[in-house]
Amino acid sequence: MAKTIGNPLSWLLQGAETTGHHISETVGEMGSDGVKSMPKARKLTMDDIIHSLAAGLEDFAACRSDAMFLVLFYPIIGIALIVMSLSMNLLPLIVPMIMGFAILGPVAAVGLYEMSSRREAGFEPRWMDAFGVIRSPAFGAILVLGLYLAALFIIWLVAADMIYSRTLGPEPPESIASFAAAVLTTREGWIMAIAGSAVGAVFAFAALAMSLVSFPLLMDRHVGLPVAVATSIKVLRKNPLVCMTWGVIVGASIAVGSIPFLAGLIIVVPVLGHATWHLYRRAVD
Repeated sequence: MAKTIGNPLSWLLQGAETTGHHISETVGEMGSDGVKSMPKARKLTMDDIIHSLAAGLEDFAACRSDAMFLVLFYPIIGIALIVMSLSMNLLPLIVPMIMGFAILGPVAAVGLYEMSSRREAGFEPRWMDAFGVIRSPAFGAILVLGLYLAALFIIWLVAADMIYSRTLGPEPPESIASFAAAVLTTREGWIMAIAGSAVGAVFAFAALAMSLVSFPLLMDRHVGLPVAVATSIKVLRKNPLVCMTWGVIVGASIAVGSIPFLAGLIIVVPVLGHATWHLYRRAVD
């Protein structure tokens, strides 16, 4: 039988069928498969962190331009938020905003996990491969977990603003110099810094526990969101010292990368993203 060119209506129906099938797979992937699919957490050592960082550097060197282009939006968004904060008298939130980037880091690195996965499988990774996650059945679960981290980031900013209002506020500082002097030389400033650091550590710990291996696990295996999060918490509980050290490394790296107008994040985020994939491979059996 001769083949004929399909009309627009048939194209539309085929597209709707494909989209519906993808949506059903995505919704099904968000659920939990139960105890049978629960991955096992391995025991980690500090050597695993070192090897993961070394492998992350190798991945970054292999696909440097693609990885840097992929996360270019990260410092751009950060600079835009900082400029907005200055114009809206939200100066006290600049530091919490920069440090809060560690909460959103796993979301920004989703495409990097895919690139590391393809390189591990022997393929030549490209930045376009990062968008393969959109076609993945796990995309819905990844999106939900990303929204959770975004909500955690917003709640952290609200908490930081409340701490400022109870110490140096509620009036906005007159200038950057006066704000820095108040933080460093007054009792209220020290209280704000200590309280903010303590509360920020709680938010960072919550984000670490929920997302340590969740994103790469969702991309690598057919597990539901509850299983991925439970596995991440299990890895943290089994390796508290190693995981906390990893969290400190991530936070310190983002702080250092933020100093030159957030430009360093173009390098820091890809290296940490690739390294997270390799840490996941070592942490989950």
